[in-house]
Amino acid sequence: MIDWAHFTPWISLAGGVLIGAAAAMFLLFNGRIAGISGILGGALRPKAGDTGWRAAFVAGLIAAPLLCQLATPLPDVQIDASTAELVVAGLLVGVGTRYGSGCTSGHGVCGLSRLSPRSTVATAAFMAAGFATVFIVRHLIN
Repeated sequence: MIDWAHFTPWISLAGGVLIGAAAAMFLLFNGRIAGISGILGGALRPKAGDTGWRAAFVAGLIAAPLLCQLATPLPDVQIDASTAELVVAGLLVGVGTRYGSGCTSGHGVCGLSRLSPRSTVATAAFMAAGFATVFIVRHLIN
């Protein structure tokens, strides 16, 4: 069910355009795919001369919402999950990104825009797993 009172198509479109533009600029200027799991994973296993841009990218991910909060208050977030559920979910996502050789940003944003068959299959698998998980949790367990 869509919460029409809080549906924000124009802001969402603007956010998508910004994500796409940032990914395109990252590829254009750095020759690299803006896959968050790969960037973060590489920062945790640093190679000589490869840490500066990774650290700057991760710092930007952290700084962006903090700077945005100066312009407008961030929305209240309500998470209907326990800490244990969040930890398990995070670990499962981490395992999935290793098996899938990338995450939704690398495959879904960058790979699909490059018409990568591997990214198309990976994104379809991500989405199918997400749909199945929501169905199971919302309709079969609860």
